[in-house]
Amino acid sequence: MRARRLRAVAAALLLAAGPVGCGLHSGSVIADDVVPGSIGRGLPLKGAGLTIASKNFTENVILAEMIGLAFKAAGATVNDRTNISGSIGARQAVVSGTADAMYDYTGTAWITYLGHTRPITDPHQQWLAVRDADLKNGVTWLPAASLNNTYALAGNKANVGRYGLRTLSEVAALARRQPSAVTLCVDNEFAVRRDGLPGMLKAYGMDLPKANIRTMDAGIVYTTTAKGRACLLGEVYTTDGRITQLGLQVLEDDRHFFPNYNAAPMIHSSTLKAHPAIAGLLDPISARLSTATARQLNAQVDVAGRDARQVAKEWLVRQGFIKAR
Repeated sequence: MRARRLRAVAAALLLAAGPVGCGLHSGSVIADDVVPGSIGRGLPLKGAGLTIASKNFTENVILAEMIGLAFKAAGATVNDRTNISGSIGARQAVVSGTADAMYDYTGTAWITYLGHTRPITDPHQQWLAVRDADLKNGVTWLPAASLNNTYALAGNKANVGRYGLRTLSEVAALARRQPSAVTLCVDNEFAVRRDGLPGMLKAYGMDLPKANIRTMDAGIVYTTTAKGRACLLGEVYTTDGRITQLGLQVLEDDRHFFPNYNAAPMIHSSTLKAHPAIAGLLDPISARLSTATARQLNAQVDVAGRDARQVAKEWLVRQGFIKAR
């Protein structure tokens, strides 16, 4: 389910933004001349040959390129296998050992890979559960980032300000008080998913007339919501770069209905055993990856059309993790 949703997002972004730098390097060796900054000192991966993987959407490619550049700065030769089609295919590359590392999402692992139907509300507890359950599959999850790529509702600032909306509970109260005021723009999949609109309406006690819900292509939701005429609020993905570009304001899911999709490095366990320094390279990076940071990085690729690896490298350099020569 997560794979289908993310493929739809990627396709919509490509249509909206034109050609992007996502996955341009797949199949090549990372040749960027990078050296240690605050990570990789002493070249703990010198002589190692490692392969990174990613799914085929912008954010996941950027995160994978961060891993690859960190490995390269620490002395490894790194093969780039980013832009693998679908969540299952990318994960299988790491499970099988044909790739050594990628960033994946705790919600995807818990629900899609491990087969659970109920997400765990606390992000750290969900990560712990995923880490412990997935060890038997030959992969190790390093600590997760606060970066959470999940569903949300957002509106333009004028509409949100008019009604003083900050949370979904306040949207529910508005719907009870003034039903005609709450109109939603959503994509076709979100409109029918249990972890999408039907579940959200039930969780928040909202009973909206069908005429108040408008379905459309995922890419159009953002621009329509930004204009603010056809709908008060629209469905968004919390790390999408268009949130910042279009000036949308994301509302808080104060009842924690939507699953957590925190990004975390997933490492082939044998690779981590052979190169335990990997954890020390990636933990500081994950600690600085927030939802807002991802939104900004994604916008550089999907809105500005820049190369994903270059965006990843510039961020790592700005943070002082690596240096470019």
